[in-house]
Amino acid sequence: MSRRIAFLASDAELAQDANNELTAYYGNVPPAEADVIVALGGDGFMLQTLHDTQNLPAPAYGMNCGTVGFLMNEYNPDGLVERLIAAQEEVINPLSMTAVDVRGQVHHALAINEVSLLRAGPQAAKLQISVDGRVRLDELVCDGALLCTPAGSTAYNYSAHGPILPIGSDVLALTAMAAFRPRRWRGALLPKNATVRFDVLQPEKRPVMADADTRQVQDVISVEIKSDGTVSHRILFDPGHGLEERLISEQFA
Repeated sequence: MSRRIAFLASDAELAQDANNELTAYYGNVPPAEADVIVALGGDGFMLQTLHDTQNLPAPAYGMNCGTVGFLMNEYNPDGLVERLIAAQEEVINPLSMTAVDVRGQVHHALAINEVSLLRAGPQAAKLQISVDGRVRLDELVCDGALLCTPAGSTAYNYSAHGPILPIGSDVLALTAMAAFRPRRWRGALLPKNATVRFDVLQPEKRPVMADADTRQVQDVISVEIKSDGTVSHRILFDPGHGLEERLISEQFA
């Protein structure tokens, strides 16, 4: 691997300081000319970097300069080129969201972690859930629900008591937030190629918003989600600290 590295940093002071230190030593090239893109920040900035560079051939390597770093490697300015050469690659596919709002407008977005539906008013949301065109749950009364990838299973999904998914499992997790009816419904595991549709019941009385990796759509009436195999995100990890190992370790913490 050559030294053609593109450094991208979040606005956080720690990340900006790291960017200055690293670019002074290793140089910096535009992302389109890089062999590897190094993202400096937390998981949120890593997701932003993956979205912004998804059409570029270079893989992304994160260095933790934020508060959360599940997708990041430890920050250390020394021996970076050697670390990049030795890094292990994980390939993940995002979720594709198609959301229709109450005005009939159609919104498209990709989500590396999850697509979530959340109540946007004082009353609980009412959602009908279909999988591959078949209604599986006539009415879920809840604060919200989400569909996540294995890479996103330790994020919002985990805080909602959803399962942690191994990277190679080809499974998606469907998880409810504060399900009221059916009582204690915890969700489902679905094959990666499944198409999941949420229809919002009583959208005027019980407004719902959709969120795909912080890309929000207000007042949705339907949301369809499926894995997009045409988009691949390449992420580099130090040996022994890849997503597979992190997902397993998290379950024994």
